[in-house]
Amino acid sequence: MRMTSKLRELLATPGIKLGGGAHDGLSARIVEQVGYPLCVVTGAGASMCRGYPDIGLVTMPEMVENARYIAEAVSIPVVVDADNGYGNAINARRTVREFERAGVAGIHIEDQAWPKRCGHMVGKRLIGKDEMVGKLKAALDARHDPDLVVIARCDAIMVNGIEDTLDRGEAYLEAGADMLFFEMRESMEEMRAIADRFRGRVPLHFNHSPSGMVPRLHVSEIEALGFKTACFYVHALMAACKVMREVLTEIKATGNTLTVWDRMVGFDEFWEIAGLTGYRALEKKYGA
Repeated sequence: MRMTSKLRELLATPGIKLGGGAHDGLSARIVEQVGYPLCVVTGAGASMCRGYPDIGLVTMPEMVENARYIAEAVSIPVVVDADNGYGNAINARRTVREFERAGVAGIHIEDQAWPKRCGHMVGKRLIGKDEMVGKLKAALDARHDPDLVVIARCDAIMVNGIEDTLDRGEAYLEAGADMLFFEMRESMEEMRAIADRFRGRVPLHFNHSPSGMVPRLHVSEIEALGFKTACFYVHALMAACKVMREVLTEIKATGNTLTVWDRMVGFDEFWEIAGLTGYRALEKKYGA
């Protein structure tokens, strides 16, 4: 089964679906190995792993190449942050085609102006609602695979407030978006207003951001509100940053590694994350 069809099937089954965040092929393998049914690729994480903050410095070809490694690494559907489609509606057409060829199951495109920035940074700028509608229509028309899931992401709530957010959501749904993704802020009232307006009409995609701008709800609470997915885009990378800093600091301070072994996977386990045993089996099968 194509990964796009697998994602459609996943979204059609009862219950909320959890998405584990990945920034590269290694982290994507861990997402799958711990049992997540869906892998979501963080644009902020992909940018940070190239040494840049998430302020629009990473280009579409870089994101597509990263997505190709991730999609190849796992056998679960992969949804990728495609920023704002990297330009206008015509750019969005090419963006869809490139990500489709990379083997991902879905992408989300946001209504920010370029250069975009992380959805939980201040200072975002939006394109007009009508321009975003045109961009979504172009993206949907560009699909060779009709099962590719195109998610419309709306960043309006921190810029223009709840009424414009709801209005844009209606327009994006009418344009044909397969899912809606609203970046949130602290207000539970706004979150309920969004869920009340759209649940049952279209699957709702939830970013459980660790920014501090989103209520720290249990997955069961997110499901009760009416969201179809709860996704943890950057948690693993932020945890890895903390451990990397601690381990390197301790080694530098002590001059040895004796006190950091319990914070690392074993050497054999490290290779197994990338599937070494499977590749050894292939070597024997094909005489490599």
